Amino acid sequence: MKHAHTSHAPKPRACGILAHVSSLPGPYGIGDLGDGAYAFVDFLEAAGQMVWQIMPLGPTGYGDSPYAAFSAFAGNPYLISLDELAALHWLSRQDLDAAPAFPRDRVDYGPVIEFHVAMLRKAHEAFVRHGTPDQRRALNAFVKRAHAWLPDFARFMAFKGAHHGAIWNAWSTGKEHVTCARPPGLQDEIAFHTFVQWVFFTQWFELKSYANDKGIRIIGDAPIFVAYDSADVWAHARLFHLDGKGAMTAVSGVPPDFFSETGQLWGNPLYRWDVLRRENYEWWIERLRWLLKTVDIVRIDHFRGFEACWQVPAGEQTAVNGAWVKVPGLSFFKSVREQLGDLPVIAEDLGVITPEVDAIRDACGFPGMKVLQFGFGGDASSVYLPHNYAPNTVVYTGTHDNDTARGWYASADEKVRDHVRRYFGRDGSDIHWDLIRAALASVSRMAVVPIQDVLGLGSEARMNFPGKASGNWQWRVTGEQLASADAARLRALAGLYGRRTDGTME
Repeated sequence: MKHAHTSHAPKPRACGILAHVSSLPGPYGIGDLGDGAYAFVDFLEAAGQMVWQIMPLGPTGYGDSPYAAFSAFAGNPYLISLDELAALHWLSRQDLDAAPAFPRDRVDYGPVIEFHVAMLRKAHEAFVRHGTPDQRRALNAFVKRAHAWLPDFARFMAFKGAHHGAIWNAWSTGKEHVTCARPPGLQDEIAFHTFVQWVFFTQWFELKSYANDKGIRIIGDAPIFVAYDSADVWAHARLFHLDGKGAMTAVSGVPPDFFSETGQLWGNPLYRWDVLRRENYEWWIERLRWLLKTVDIVRIDHFRGFEACWQVPAGEQTAVNGAWVKVPGLSFFKSVREQLGDLPVIAEDLGVITPEVDAIRDACGFPGMKVLQFGFGGDASSVYLPHNYAPNTVVYTGTHDNDTARGWYASADEKVRDHVRRYFGRDGSDIHWDLIRAALASVSRMAVVPIQDVLGLGSEARMNFPGKASGNWQWRVTGEQLASADAARLRALAGLYGRRTDGTME
């Protein structure tokens, strides 16, 4: 996915599956980086897939959303494989056998977090007592590798723990310890959070290597905005619209549209692009540099925000009284390219997109996104219908924010359902495979299908419902469901439509 102006060579067609790590089978209440993830990679290989798309890997906080993490760099401790820690003798079998009876088809975050944190603390204690010289050298090497973000994050989490999880602007310490390398009384906590990040990324890089060795690339996710309660905002307050006390003066959102009379008030702090530009976009450069070490392709969420952001004054109850504020989109990406080289980026350009946004995306050579579900109920001119696609796009049957294919079709009005049946020449009884076939047959160079659609699941398997305050991010696939997935049918379609590296059509 190099920039359009850097290469005229044909780009290979590919296909893959969208499934977050937390959604995979695992023995301790949440999908993790252990056997279940490796089995999923094996499934991708058997199904002839070339990419695995995940959601952000950051440490989740309030609401359990991977899009509102405590860090844009760090890994989620709850995704660490505890079985692998037992294999290192940092946990005992008795420790893990004492796990609660977790549900297998969803994540119950409260008990999951409590158990995993307790196990990680035991593992850290064992490492402190019995860690080998090689392990300690590996930890030190990781600390050096992650120097751009790890010290800030570890201090942030230590302070947050000392203040019982309170948001950082309510801490009694304020911000005076932001630059304090060894805050008094918290060295052990800083060491614990450093250890956890080393363990996470050690496991993650091993899994990524396993996937890459099988010809599978990983698509990661970079939300354009970060959470206010994050190490990023705490440690880099100058980069955001905050007042002298650290409170936000403006927040993110999108304006009123067909879907919402009052728009959407997201509430993230907005960047001070003037400061970022003066600093040669150093924070963003480090963020993308680290992300490109951890994944192979980056999907940038809300790409529209690199042309202009909807800026809402802090304290507003809706997004109505906002305004579009221009940001240095193309010059930003030129600077990034100068420092990092060609970027393997997918631009999430869904919704109402202006010609200016299209111009930035096209100048950078980034593929945009198409979602099949959005194409029906209108006329033949819809940009989301396959006959209107351009090759430099990534097509999805649906995303984590949509209902499943079966759930969507079942709840759609008859006008939409009739359009679907006429468009595909099918009766709708196998709607998930109709959409999968259409995605893979399209001219889009990449097609991605949520694992829920491969399995033909209904609305009960939806991952996220935007605007719904609770109950999101919980769905999991069971081992039995994954074993029943029709890998052979996927593999045959991938070959039939030229999305296999070996070029076969079986």
